[in-house]
Amino acid sequence: MPYTSEKIKIEGTQFDRRRKLSEEDKKDISENVLGLSQRQLAIKYSVSRRTIQFIIDPNKLEENLKRRAERGGSKKYYKPDEWAETMREHRKYKQNLKLQGKI
Repeated sequence: MPYTSEKIKIEGTQFDRRRKLSEEDKKDISENVLGLSQRQLAIKYSVSRRTIQFIIDPNKLEENLKRRAERGGSKKYYKPDEWAETMREHRKYKQNLKLQGKI
């Protein structure tokens, strides 16, 4: 029997575990008041230096996506067994949030 929380969307909320940086974090990174290097910012926010680079200079992200499309696009592959387990864990996570009254 499916979970009752299955159809509740948590995308873009504080409970969305896929998102590592909030809009505030992105704003702080782009302003970089402390004058930290890209590497230091990456360590501080626990993301890659490339992510920091794309936030600081959005044109680089556009160029990168354009070059990737020219090469044939993204070639992401996944293993069905691992994906099924990940989805089970995600459903349990959402169910727990619902039972706790957070969503």
